[in-house]
Amino acid sequence: MSDISTDRKLRIAIDGPGGAGKSTISKLTASKLGLEYVDTGAMYRAIALKILETSTDLEDIPAVSRQLEHTEISFSNGHVTLDGEDVEDRIRTTRVSRAASAVAAIPQVRKKLVSMQRQIAEEKNVVMDGRDIGTNVIKDAELKIFLTADPMVRAKRRYDELIKKNPEADTSFEQVYQDICDRDYRDTHRELNPLTRAEDAVLVDTSDMTIQQVVDRIEELASEVC
Repeated sequence: MSDISTDRKLRIAIDGPGGAGKSTISKLTASKLGLEYVDTGAMYRAIALKILETSTDLEDIPAVSRQLEHTEISFSNGHVTLDGEDVEDRIRTTRVSRAASAVAAIPQVRKKLVSMQRQIAEEKNVVMDGRDIGTNVIKDAELKIFLTADPMVRAKRRYDELIKKNPEADTSFEQVYQDICDRDYRDTHRELNPLTRAEDAVLVDTSDMTIQQVVDRIEELASEVC
């Protein structure tokens, strides 16, 4: 199976915790099936980056809302742009990851970004990943996947990714593991659209799977709904 026919609607919603492989898997799946890839996590990270770099207090909701009014997010060649600037590398830090979880819990932020995400999914065939895609953003997605993996495995992946990008990174595996656990707790316990598996989502545990095996599995599932 390769490119999806343009006259058929196919929206693949991929949810799961940090480090499960959502971004990598979603990007490869979209490329293989000829769909648009939408990294919703990058959108929240971009907002978090702006909040951090403008020294805006996350507790000051009116101030955060004012920042949103003057914020533009888009994707170009697989990279996220913030107010016209490519920030792909700058949003992949531990500091931004921590802030992104807090930002995602702010109703005004979620409302703005979810609206943008739904508009994209309405106009295009997409592979969209995040933490509430199948349960909130695209509830009627043709295919829903819930990717997960053991927390230790996810922490190892995230740590290796950080070190690969910056060998001098001031972090440790233990710190990354704790961040993963803390993020899991915040995401699953937040009041607004917490991370949870949709009832009709297919569970895929990537702990002992290669990237290609996961992509092949999703391609197989996609062929069943097309």
